[in-house]
Amino acid sequence: MSEPIRLSKRVAELRACSRREAELLIAGGWVRVNGVVIEEPQFRVADEAIDIDTRADISLVEPITLLLNKPVGAWTEHGDTQEGTPALQCLSADSLWEEDRSGLRPLKLHFAQLTACAPLETGASGLVVYTQDWRVARKLTEDAATLEHEIVVEIDGELGADGLARLNRGIPFQGRTPPVVKVSWQNETRLRVALKGCRVGQIAHMCAAVGVRMVSMKRIRLGRISLGKVPAGQWRYLREDERF
Repeated sequence: MSEPIRLSKRVAELRACSRREAELLIAGGWVRVNGVVIEEPQFRVADEAIDIDTRADISLVEPITLLLNKPVGAWTEHGDTQEGTPALQCLSADSLWEEDRSGLRPLKLHFAQLTACAPLETGASGLVVYTQDWRVARKLTEDAATLEHEIVVEIDGELGADGLARLNRGIPFQGRTPPVVKVSWQNETRLRVALKGCRVGQIAHMCAAVGVRMVSMKRIRLGRISLGKVPAGQWRYLREDERF
């Protein structure tokens, strides 16, 4: 029996490549040990059969972006509170939306070093972005003030005769009045709000300013990216053809 060694070392020998390239091949899900995909470069092997997929390409191990339908009660980084369940716990291979059309297969490395962008209140639900791609993170950070959020808001109370007009003129929040707000009725108890640069707490503040109480809110779009039919607690990949 051979002395156990790291899988990355064995793959580097078999592939005649660097240890770093071997680690990327393993993390990319291209390597099987006795027929089982192993994604941990530090996994130790001895005489096991090592198979490297003939399609293996380390260039395919690119940073990814995940679009989560955050459920109520899950908190996101920089949200209003960090009590309860972290939204990150919703991200796993098991919670990938079955209708995802990205063509990607979930890997363990896809759930590491994720940056949360455009946070939501713990009591809110809807679209939250987690990314490994610095370009996406920079876009959502640098353009935060001009990025449009579309939100469905359920309210309690009677909206006055001029309430809708006041909302569309813009309600000051934290010293700033939004330049463009579009508010309309979705049904008898729900408003549809399109607002650029929406911040945590702003929707509840707008509702209170016109004499109604926000019961719930769900973000359904961020920039040009819609949540679509992704169920609460599930996620999908941002496709290559999609841009915020």
